[in-house]
Amino acid sequence: MKEIKKIMAAVDLSEYSGDIVEYAGNLAKSTKSDLIIVNVINHRDIETLQRAATEIGRFSVNAWIEKQKEERLESMQRLIEDTGLSELPIKTVFREGLPFRELIKAIEEENVDLVVMGVKGRGNVPGVLVGSTAEKVFRRCPVPMLNVRSPDHRRIVAERRDA
Repeated sequence: MKEIKKIMAAVDLSEYSGDIVEYAGNLAKSTKSDLIIVNVINHRDIETLQRAATEIGRFSVNAWIEKQKEERLESMQRLIEDTGLSELPIKTVFREGLPFRELIKAIEEENVDLVVMGVKGRGNVPGVLVGSTAEKVFRRCPVPMLNVRSPDHRRIVAERRDA
């Protein structure tokens, strides 16, 4: 087995992100690995704003992206503090584009050994078991991937099954 030196936590800053960061951080502590937290600003949001900016022209898409990065960095810092990982050296990375593609690029560019992602359990049928972005990353991931389930995942799956 390859030694784990870099762990990447992919977060969308949803309610599940704390569990992902905590799990990845504790794993990084126990393996003495570097932790990289990655967040992707979805290209769909950027394209929508670009169309709106073209039509009404009262705002800068680049300024919006920078504001998003600032707000997301604050959210990540809160996650790190809330999970008790403040003493751990953590690198935060922001990317823009199609989430699964950008996560794969980040894995390669950061030379990651293990990816930790969450499962939301919503969306279409494959997405019930593995979130659509997580499922796409899983199919293309060049390194091992650890899937962190939310505490209420079993309840959600059971409700969908019984519906």
